[in-house]
Amino acid sequence: MLKIIDKYILKRYLATFSVMLLLFIPIGIVIDVAEKINKILESKVPFKAVAIYYLDFTIYFANLLFPIFLFLSVIWFTSKLANNTEIIAILSSGISFSRFLRPYIIGASMVSLFALLMGFFLVPRASKGFNDFRYTYLKNNTEVRENSNVFRQISDDEFIYVSNFNSVSKTAFNFTLEKFKGEKLDCKIFASRLKWNEKDSTYTMFGYQKRKVGIYGDILEKAEKKDTVFNFELEDLTPVIYIAETLTLPELIKFIDKEKARGNANINTYLVVLYRKYSLPVTAFILTIIAVSVSSMKRRGGMGVNLAIGIVLAFTYIFFDKIFGTMAEKSSIPPLFAVWFPNLVFGILAIYLLRNAKR
Repeated sequence: MLKIIDKYILKRYLATFSVMLLLFIPIGIVIDVAEKINKILESKVPFKAVAIYYLDFTIYFANLLFPIFLFLSVIWFTSKLANNTEIIAILSSGISFSRFLRPYIIGASMVSLFALLMGFFLVPRASKGFNDFRYTYLKNNTEVRENSNVFRQISDDEFIYVSNFNSVSKTAFNFTLEKFKGEKLDCKIFASRLKWNEKDSTYTMFGYQKRKVGIYGDILEKAEKKDTVFNFELEDLTPVIYIAETLTLPELIKFIDKEKARGNANINTYLVVLYRKYSLPVTAFILTIIAVSVSSMKRRGGMGVNLAIGIVLAFTYIFFDKIFGTMAEKSSIPPLFAVWFPNLVFGILAIYLLRNAKR
């Protein structure tokens, strides 16, 4: 049963967080418009497309900076409570610091659950619209797909490789398909060019060669041009580089399992996206505890000192999160460790600050 003090703090917690979002999201939109307005006008982007983009941008931006907004909002209103000596009055009445934390934990639970559900289902759709708009209208010279040294396992015994892929002409170069029986090579198909025919969903191979491995000798087949059907699609061959961000949780898990079986070299990038969906709620709890511990004491410099400390800690967290996320994508660091390491470091910091605050 929530007491009056719990309802009071919880109301301030949720209200301040909501106001923080309503204040910073329009600022983010204004900055983004100022940065992209020239390209939007040059590309003659339809107004409807721009409006939908900024709706997706709002969701994408709020999810991206949600932990930081939460952190700063808790520091803000808790510092006001401390400056008004309300926290001293609460603790002097016999309420322990742990009991004082209860409405904060309830608030963090409510916000985290909402953010978790958004991250699983709503944010991926917004991310797709956000990225599609950017790569369609604003990044015309940027390659949106994995376009070089593409290697895939398309079935239990079939492997494909292309040295380069042109997404505009839908053509792959130096295409190779190898089919195995057990551990032995059964046949190998090579084409200098492989073109996707969108009308009938077929492929045309140029400079076609097929070598069938036999017991008493190989059988070689050649042709300048050959039309055929393969059991993979263009999206399977070269998924867009931001594909993981656009998938709901069930879709993402299924996609990762499929790409693992295909030997996708970028699997760590997809795993980082998956693990971050689960780590976000934990981040909210950790940052809430740190924010309360830092701002619950009345300081000589007032709220300014608490906000300064909060901003430094917030940017330190962002630094850790981005650095280790990039290292997991580009090196051999396990994605699970990279995603959870910032939470581990800040979790230890939260315990240390909480113990000092209790004293």
